[in-house]
Amino acid sequence: MTQTTPREATAATRAPAVALRGLTKRFGTVTAVDGLDLTIQPGEIVAVLGPNGAGKTSTIDMMLGLSRPDAGTVEVFGTSPRSAVAHGLVTAVMQSGGLLKDLTVAETVELTAALFAHTRPVAEVLERAGLTEKAGRRVAQCSGGEQQRLRFAMALLPEPELIVLDEPTTGMDVEGRREFWNAIRADAERGRTVVFATHYLDEADAYADRIVLVSGGRVVADGTAAEIKARTAGRLVTATWAGISTPEAVALRALRGVEDVELRGDTVLVRAADSDAVARHLLTTTPARDLQITSRGLEDAFLALTTPGAPS
Repeated sequence: MTQTTPREATAATRAPAVALRGLTKRFGTVTAVDGLDLTIQPGEIVAVLGPNGAGKTSTIDMMLGLSRPDAGTVEVFGTSPRSAVAHGLVTAVMQSGGLLKDLTVAETVELTAALFAHTRPVAEVLERAGLTEKAGRRVAQCSGGEQQRLRFAMALLPEPELIVLDEPTTGMDVEGRREFWNAIRADAERGRTVVFATHYLDEADAYADRIVLVSGGRVVADGTAAEIKARTAGRLVTATWAGISTPEAVALRALRGVEDVELRGDTVLVRAADSDAVARHLLTTTPARDLQITSRGLEDAFLALTTPGAPS
């Protein structure tokens, strides 16, 4: 009788890429993950966001089989995390570590490839990670962004169905972050599932198909970036007002529906539930000009939904 491998079973049943049910993890008296439920389907690019201590890293550790839950279940493509990792279904790109500084980029990938029974060609994964021209460079001479792309290349070797990224661009400059995400997005277009945790909200807004907000060890919001933003009422009114005085700023704050007024030089930013009323006031009773009205951003939604006591 022919035995079906986890990868073949996954292709046949199309089990969820990740299924977390009642996931709980405690460290002494601290509950890091508190009955968390989350399902991620194959092919999704999902950002997991939350403040420090929200339980993101603990959840990812259990997803990768690096730690065991105190309660609840974890399944990756219908099997246990450790089985999924052992069969090359899931790989991870972490913040740091895992690189030998004296080896070249190509030597590092070749050494990693030797650990697997079957891998993609080294030249192919270097190209997909945007490292072909850096193949002969020593790891110690690589920038932070190049080292993260090297970790990405290593993660691609077994052709995983799921790649998990834990704060992958911490410490990178803007250009390094852009190049790294271009490589991730290009590879994700092949249908791979990507789950990433990040503190950079612009990365989640730009690259995720779906955003999961975690606070207090639980999911407090789950949807597209537009859906998450829509959960925060009100808009932002921005205007140029040269020489605005403190009494004038106080008068703005006193308008009905105004939540906050911020001054940045000659620019005034007003967060309000009734943006039309604020705009009429600025245009008819003040010297303000160049008005713009925009919907709240992801940062506003993040703060509103993850602040302790916020409605979920």
